[in-house]
Parts: sequence; structure tokens; C-alpha cells
Amino acid sequence: MATVDGQRVEIGDCVGFKSDIEQYGEIVFMHRNLNGHWMLTLENTNGFIGDYIGGETRVVQRAVDCWLD
Repeated sequence: MATVDGQRVEIGDCVGFKSDIEQYGEIVFMHRNLNGHWMLTLENTNGFIGDYIGGETRVVQRAVDCWLD
């Protein structure tokens, strides 16, 4: 199971991450990539902001790059 800040996370949990700026998303899917890293699909129905993911409502981030609120 994926962990963030040493704590187990589940679908529906909210985590923070940085893409241009610090932002937050709800976990809607989790899987391991080919390197064995847990990947979190995060959703923000209002849309994320920033140059890289601005306007997107779903993004994928490594669990190790996220934090709990």
C-alpha cells in the first residue's frame, strides 16, 4: 500500500504536492510504476494551477513527492 509522510494513504485521502506551486488533490487511483514507485492519481475538480498542469483536473504524482495536510 502507498505511504505518504510514513502514513498509509487510501483512495479519497487528500495530499499535497508541488508543481510550480504547492497544491492539493484527492487520491482517486494508486498503482506502482515499472520502477516500483507508488504513483498517485490526484484530482481537483476545480482544476490545478501553474504552467505545467494549469487547467488539468487530474495529475499523476509519485507518493514520495507528496505530503499530508
